[in-house]
Amino acid sequence: MEILLLLFIPLLGGFLLAFFGNHRLAAELNSIISFLTLINAGFLAARIISYGSIVVFHEQFFVDPFNIFLVALTALVAFTTSLFSRPYMRIEQHHGKLTENRLRLYHCMYQFFTFTMLLALLTNNMGILWVAMEAATLTTVLLVSLYRTPASLEAAWKYFILCGVGIAQALFGTILFYFAAEKLLGIHSSLLWTHLDEVKNRLDPTVMSVAFVFLLVGYGTKVGLAPMHNWLPDAHAEGPTPISAVLSGLLLNVALYAVVRCKILTDGALHNHFAGNLMIGFGLLSLIVAVFSLSRQKDIKRLFGYSSIEHMGLITFAFGMGGPIANFAGLLHMTVHSLTKSAIFFTVGHAAQKTRTQIMENIRGLLVQSPTVGWGLMLGSLAILGMPPFGVFASEFLILTTAMKQEPWATPLLLIALAVAFAAIFGKVQPMVFGETTAQRTPHPPALLPVFLHLSFVLMLGLFIPMYLANWYREAAGLIGY
Repeated sequence: MEILLLLFIPLLGGFLLAFFGNHRLAAELNSIISFLTLINAGFLAARIISYGSIVVFHEQFFVDPFNIFLVALTALVAFTTSLFSRPYMRIEQHHGKLTENRLRLYHCMYQFFTFTMLLALLTNNMGILWVAMEAATLTTVLLVSLYRTPASLEAAWKYFILCGVGIAQALFGTILFYFAAEKLLGIHSSLLWTHLDEVKNRLDPTVMSVAFVFLLVGYGTKVGLAPMHNWLPDAHAEGPTPISAVLSGLLLNVALYAVVRCKILTDGALHNHFAGNLMIGFGLLSLIVAVFSLSRQKDIKRLFGYSSIEHMGLITFAFGMGGPIANFAGLLHMTVHSLTKSAIFFTVGHAAQKTRTQIMENIRGLLVQSPTVGWGLMLGSLAILGMPPFGVFASEFLILTTAMKQEPWATPLLLIALAVAFAAIFGKVQPMVFGETTAQRTPHPPALLPVFLHLSFVLMLGLFIPMYLANWYREAAGLIGY
């Protein structure tokens, strides 16, 4: 029942907002729907923690400690982002950037986007997973192009074309999975992940290795892994800031979840570290490409878009190393990155509205005009750069110490990349926060409660991980294996 409600609420909400999304209370309705989704995610998480994994609805849906962790995170960030978007989208409408019809499209697609991500996380069918990822692409294309400016339309087309090519590669990889399993499982069970997991030791290793390459490239495009990452900075820069927050904080995680699920099957079939080595290579390449692109950015949202590529590369690297500690660190970094990066985009959105620009050189003295926005941006930046005592420091420390043991050759590259990222981001954010102000007052007060709520969680995870959450991470890390 919880799974049905969890999917039904955002789906029904999307249809409801398709008719009433331009009403003056549509933003509140959007937040209420997201809150109901969060409540149901909490009930489902409590059930999984208490009673273990479940398979329901003719085995089409499957929930275990790994995906319920991401379901809860997705529902939380989707809800807090809906709170942020209430004043943000009204200010955009006040500035003449949005019409009533586009506002209705935004609210409608926001709920459909939430539905597609939850469907991708909860499904047991690899085919439905692919369909859900494609549907997530289509909904976000409409959201990225919401402003209908030449730049936003170009970003949306780039996103659609690159991710369309990537998702086609993932489809071929899914077909190869079916081909490898059909003789063992029959036509009705060959795409069910739980059945594939039961026979993974008997799957053809050659077919599985080829399939994983296509799936990594395909879903890796949506993760933002280099060299398939070019859509991500443009989509973050040109779309509405709430969509930048959920792209960085949620969709990239969902795509990486799909990769990790495929890695589990490939590891079982090959009995070696082939899949992990590929993920280490793509993760490290993404990290290096991203950090050396940071210093050249002038747009604040593009800057943090490249930061998302950096951190997704680091998480991919962690899951590629495998093992209990590396997987634990990858899950922890998923959590803190989602919370921190979405909080940063909340502050960036309000800063851009106050100064009427996204160009960093023209944003100065935020602390004078709006101390909460200024401190939110500074604290969020310090958190994402891995400064103690925030949780990003804890997860990066675990990844680095594990790399010293398992992949010592990569440790200097990781340290150099993190140092370059720190210098580039801190050097650009510091003058934006301090100095002579260029900000203006906005017609609606900003929603900054989600910013400090997220940063409080990240601070807590840096100081102390509650026992139930640590056990949750350990159980999920054990399911990932290798």
